[in-house]
Amino acid sequence: MALQLFASYPICSFTKQPSRTCSFRLLKLGNIFSPRGCLVSPKLAKKTIVRRSANYQPPIWDFYFVQSLKSEYEGEVYTNRTSKLKEEVRLMLKQAMDPLDQLQLIDTLQRLGLSYHFEDEIKRILLSISSHNNTGMREDLYATALEFRLLRQHGYKIPQEIFNSFLDEMGSFKECLCEDWEAILSLYEASFLSEEGENILQNARDFTATCLRKFVQQSQDQNLSKLISHALEIPLHWRMQRLDTRWFIDAYERKQGMNPLLLELAKLDFNNVQITHQNDLKHMSRWWRSTGLGEKLSFARDRLMENFFWTIGMIFKPQFSNFRRMMTKVNVLITTIDDIYDVYGTLDELDLFTDAVQRWDVNAMEQLPHYMKICYLCLHNSINEIAFDVLREQGFYIIPYLNKAWADLCKSYLLEAKWYHTGYTPSLQEYINNAWISSSGPVILIHTYFLINSAITNDALTCLEEYSNIIGCSSVIVRLADDLATSSNELKRGDVPKSIQCYMHETGVSEAKARDHIRFLISETWNEMNKERALDSPFSENFISAAFDLARIAQCIYQHGDGHGIGNCETKERVVSLLIQPIPCKISAV
Repeated sequence: MALQLFASYPICSFTKQPSRTCSFRLLKLGNIFSPRGCLVSPKLAKKTIVRRSANYQPPIWDFYFVQSLKSEYEGEVYTNRTSKLKEEVRLMLKQAMDPLDQLQLIDTLQRLGLSYHFEDEIKRILLSISSHNNTGMREDLYATALEFRLLRQHGYKIPQEIFNSFLDEMGSFKECLCEDWEAILSLYEASFLSEEGENILQNARDFTATCLRKFVQQSQDQNLSKLISHALEIPLHWRMQRLDTRWFIDAYERKQGMNPLLLELAKLDFNNVQITHQNDLKHMSRWWRSTGLGEKLSFARDRLMENFFWTIGMIFKPQFSNFRRMMTKVNVLITTIDDIYDVYGTLDELDLFTDAVQRWDVNAMEQLPHYMKICYLCLHNSINEIAFDVLREQGFYIIPYLNKAWADLCKSYLLEAKWYHTGYTPSLQEYINNAWISSSGPVILIHTYFLINSAITNDALTCLEEYSNIIGCSSVIVRLADDLATSSNELKRGDVPKSIQCYMHETGVSEAKARDHIRFLISETWNEMNKERALDSPFSENFISAAFDLARIAQCIYQHGDGHGIGNCETKERVVSLLIQPIPCKISAV
């Protein structure tokens, strides 16, 4: 079933004609601007303003602690060993001839976080497999599902009918398949790369989930039960890659028949990448402290570490340090501005701030109260710095694209503030039309496009301006995952109804059923986004992957509650595992 919340969207101008429309259309917010110049400031000054407070806790990560981070696994001896192991793995990829062996090796490399070292070799192998009719694997459900998942993940068109031989005369999966847990788990993971209307894959998801739950209940193998429970909690396709890598390295070490060479390389590489991430974090910690926003705007969430964590979720590869650093600036500014609109600002002030962002002119600061001036100038300078770097290095003037994204974000925030102050509860459709913008997904992804060092093209710029479908889908998942985790607490402190409450108000269902419906919409949106992977696109593979990974990190952050606003929860443990603690590793004798 198509996701009904998605309207029909205008077609972007591609060099290659896409096979579907590609832009979300922003709901017209109406004439929400009423320029008042500096006449408003005296008016605001005369009022007795009662400010709300969300009572956010201070950050749990001390500046000096962050600056002290240092790894014992840094040095030439580790670098040399890593280089040698990479060449041995490259030889393994070259020597693997059986298609199933190739697929298993690629899957292991991906889950160990090593595949980025071998992208050319992996592309060559998958191209070869996709162009051959591997009839020998078609009788093996495990192999068929693994092939299906990896090929779809890498953008190949492979039909769901590849599983027809495993169906009975009624079109259901054969019950005898449940006896092979590896095959069932493989099919389960493959089913999450489904597209809209693919009933075979939807049936596969339901069938395998039931089989796997029964297996966990009956199994005496603790390690196997952990592996299956991990998949049932969140499927691999929806997981934050870097966090799953850290989990899988431990799981792989316990696996019978594991390759010690791959395990050693995974540990060494994880620690090496962690060193790069620590340096990025320390750099951004110094920048954040220099802005003074954490102290000056004490009503807002001071969450540098959590905002940096989002960037690792989007792109962990060590060569993208500049992306992580600049996107951390974007993320902390989004968090601060969100709190201005949600908690602290009056409607008159929010009107003025929205107008100032839309004008993108430092002279617009004159009409703002002092606390907004500090935030606005930091925003203006930080985004202009990003634009200057792109202009210098690639010759494109991108301020209009960045300005539009921030203006749209602030307009969506303002609309939600007006809903709150007037006590208005929108329909779910009306809420989503605004909320996928207020999720901040479009702002994040538009900056991402310019920061990942891909060649900028006019076709891509057109689709950025109109918010392509992949931007919209990713943003919807961010919003709905956020709502599932935070809506109850946000309503208690005084906030606009979220998707759950809008659906309850509109349909009269219970909160439990409303939450089930929102989870269904997340699944449907994933189906929509999966389709984007195989379409002609003006965007680079890095950008498309980042859009997918934004949805994944959102579901990770909000998996157990508000992992962004409440620092001392599961997010703390995850930060420690990825950024603080290296994996103990001894270099094997050469």
